[in-house]
Amino acid sequence: MTSIHPSVDGGLKPAAKDFAGGTLSCRCKQNAVQMTIKGQCAHNHVCGCTKCWKPEGASFSQVAVVPRDNLKVSANEGKLKVVDAAAAIQRHACKECGVHMYGRIENKAHPLFGVDFIHTELSKESGWAPPEFAAFVSSIIESGANPANMGAVRSRLKELKLEPYDCLSPPLMDMLATHAAKAKGVLST
Repeated sequence: MTSIHPSVDGGLKPAAKDFAGGTLSCRCKQNAVQMTIKGQCAHNHVCGCTKCWKPEGASFSQVAVVPRDNLKVSANEGKLKVVDAAAAIQRHACKECGVHMYGRIENKAHPLFGVDFIHTELSKESGWAPPEFAAFVSSIIESGANPANMGAVRSRLKELKLEPYDCLSPPLMDMLATHAAKAKGVLST
């Protein structure tokens, strides 16, 4: 079996009805960074890009978004550092264990400004919305995956009901294009 990510390799678990959120913790045994998330996540997906944090041995990360106001660093915020200050998504990682706790876009003109990127597998609570698709699938080659195995990777993603894309899902790409068209004045608001 082709491994994708520990949280999805055994199959997808459904979202809990009226899920209230939970706590995400880094991997430090002591003084872990913790974040409190209110409510359910959205657009959960597995991502093959080389920027997202992946647990040891995973080919893909698992990343979702939550409204910025629904995320609060609740413990050990001083252990966080921005991984790449030049990146559009400011990924805040624990300085000790390296886990990316959340990603934030500070550019108010960016179409995804106002949502933060999180890794739901860092929560002990069950009931988070499951991944819906696979993004940037070909990018796992840049991380060292054998190009000859990409057919097996895409087949496994389809078995898991995670449609493989080499970008984001069509609804997210439509949202980004709509934002760009409105910014250019091609579409009215």
